[in-house]
Amino acid sequence: MKGSVGASRLSAEGRVASRPRPNKPALRACAFGSRRQPGTLAEKQYVVSQQRGHKLRLQKSRALAEATSEEADVKAGKKAFPFTRVVGQEDMKLGLLLNVIDQRIGGLLVMGDRGTGKSVVVRAVIDLLPEIDIVQNDSFNSSPTDKRLMSKEVRDLVKSGEELKTRRAKTPLVELPLGATEDRVCGTLDVEQALQQGSKAFSPGLLAKANRGILYIDEVNLLDDSLVDVVLDSAAGGINTVEREGISITHPASFIMIGTGNPDEGELRPQLLDRFGLYVEISTVNTPQERLQLALNRTQYDLNPEAFYAEAAEEQDALKQKLLAAKERVKDCEVSKDLRVKISTVCSLLDIDGIRGDMVVVRAAKAYAAYEGRTEVTGEDVGRVVGMCLGHRTRKDPLDPLGGIVKVQAVFKRIFADGLTYEDVRKMQEKSQAPAKPKEAEDGGEDASEKESRAGLKKGAWKGL
Repeated sequence: MKGSVGASRLSAEGRVASRPRPNKPALRACAFGSRRQPGTLAEKQYVVSQQRGHKLRLQKSRALAEATSEEADVKAGKKAFPFTRVVGQEDMKLGLLLNVIDQRIGGLLVMGDRGTGKSVVVRAVIDLLPEIDIVQNDSFNSSPTDKRLMSKEVRDLVKSGEELKTRRAKTPLVELPLGATEDRVCGTLDVEQALQQGSKAFSPGLLAKANRGILYIDEVNLLDDSLVDVVLDSAAGGINTVEREGISITHPASFIMIGTGNPDEGELRPQLLDRFGLYVEISTVNTPQERLQLALNRTQYDLNPEAFYAEAAEEQDALKQKLLAAKERVKDCEVSKDLRVKISTVCSLLDIDGIRGDMVVVRAAKAYAAYEGRTEVTGEDVGRVVGMCLGHRTRKDPLDPLGGIVKVQAVFKRIFADGLTYEDVRKMQEKSQAPAKPKEAEDGGEDASEKESRAGLKKGAWKGL
């Protein structure tokens, strides 16, 4: 034991003390900074990794603990904050309403600082949705009429000719916590019972409870990527499949996917960003009038939630009826071929991967036109939604100061407002990227590059736009 590096030694008090290993000297002291600062590169890397892990754990714990008062109040039966009394955040509210009108848009991702009302607005929109008919004693909120939204058990009852017992229920809002496991999200299959008794014992998860409703993930950027993949796959396909040891269970999982997060705590991978239909960035309202009105509304709500909600009941009912009419009207909305060509031109100039962006813009524009009471989509409708449809799908350039939404608006203006074609904009981009050839100009000694800059071609702007 004398020559062992990691052997234990007996201290003066008779206690066993472990001898530190030579490749990690005084790591505990380095991690907490109580004795000395880390000296070697290995020590510094160890400290940095420990600090990053500790910070991530703190962020997850804080995200689980934040905004619990509103969630607890809603579960206790307290009325949620009225959607119509939310001050500002118009893009976020519009994105939610468009998804309510047409679920095929593909959900909404909201990124913004803490305290901007993300969770409040999401929980408030559920009061605008109508009650739904569900089959009694069914864990999947099965529809009694639509076979696509029925579980296997309900479909078997329909085939056998039995009469379905139904009841009215509120549209579900299911919140997915950060600490949830895959079994809690997708459901658990009892393999032992299936093998021994030949019956599939399935315990539904959160995806089953969210069927025909809304699935809300707060701090989605802190959720494990594997869980985000599972949820987005179910949201896109409308079904959830659980497979364990060769046994498979499939059930309907059609819901609106809503995710919120703080960009300071990390970003989603581009592959996951593209799966969200709409993307909105929000910030705290800064005008004095809006901040004052927001504070007054919140104070009144905290003092007497029932009375405050009763004051907004008429506005809530009017918006609810407007959404019901828009859901019926969107089926008759049409987009002209000329508008579709222009939308595809914008996506091509932005180098959008795939055609998901083209389809989302068309669906969102139709939903917005239906919301405004029209069945014919105009260029103004496209301009109102194109930023939130394509802003997160543009390719990020670390050397480009312009954000994705700014790029989208610039290209949209060139195509829709200025009337340029795809070839015209491409020539402008190529011209802006070509190296300038300095030569003397006839007037004032200015060279060609200075004249171009003075004429309005901004140097450093994204592709000359």
